[in-house]
Amino acid sequence: MQYQTGMMQEWTKPQGAPTTIGFVLFDRFSNLCLANCLEPLRAANFVSRTALFEWRITTLTGEPARSSSGMQVLPHDALGRMERCDYLFILASYDHIRHDTSAARKALRAASKRAGSVVGMDAAPWLMASAGLLSGRRATLHWDLQDAFAERFLDVEVERARVTRDGPVITCAGAMSALDLMMELIAHHGGMAARLDVEDQFMHGSDTSATPPQSDKLVQAALAQMRAHVERPLPLETIAERLHCQPRTLDRHFRRALGAPPGTVYRHLRLSEARKLLDSTALTVGEIAVRCGYESPAAMARAMRHRYGAAPSVLRAGA
Repeated sequence: MQYQTGMMQEWTKPQGAPTTIGFVLFDRFSNLCLANCLEPLRAANFVSRTALFEWRITTLTGEPARSSSGMQVLPHDALGRMERCDYLFILASYDHIRHDTSAARKALRAASKRAGSVVGMDAAPWLMASAGLLSGRRATLHWDLQDAFAERFLDVEVERARVTRDGPVITCAGAMSALDLMMELIAHHGGMAARLDVEDQFMHGSDTSATPPQSDKLVQAALAQMRAHVERPLPLETIAERLHCQPRTLDRHFRRALGAPPGTVYRHLRLSEARKLLDSTALTVGEIAVRCGYESPAAMARAMRHRYGAAPSVLRAGA
């Protein structure tokens, strides 16, 4: 399943069958790289309250894989028995030369035929290139390996980029680049609303170097204003004034970057915060309504029923 970037975003996506991902781990893979793939997927399923993504972990032999820090991961199966999936993620970090065997090349070629897209993380593009999966394509990989890679694989155009896409092949430079990529996949398959909720869990208020949910500086600044004023929502005219732009300019930027007008996004952020407080605190519905900028518990309940299909008390009971 391929996607393109640089196009107008969709705010929400209709829920269909889960997007399936197969992970193949090579010994001494990066814990951080794997976590930056799996945790956003888990969070996307949680915030959307549905199975947006399903994943299975494999190794070449079906035996456990050990990370670079010695953590052992028990796979679901061997790569050769992996069912067809939308994405095949290949994770390799250290000892890529030792992993570059005829058996690995054969297994990766066979598995790639059962995947809609193939994704190489960290040092894995080296194994992909050796298996012939990158011939005539553009690719990136961990910075430390790029010069040696360019000398070894003359039929691959190396890019010094965090993430490179070339048709059904995606390559990623490392752990933080993995987080970038997962956020893009969440937006593509779940919509920008799902991405904003996941981004809020992983990046809001942190010093992460991962890219924001979109690159529009005006939208970034407006989102910061909205998040800082959940309890007492600002009029959109005030936000525009603080950002030295016209309201219609703000509206145009939001629709292009996020696929929704600023008012829709603001309400989404407030309701997401309310849902979070229902799930994780013992605050009353009235207290949560005040903290999320609603004039009354009844007003918040109406908004939550419209978005989530249930009253706050029902949502809390089912959390």
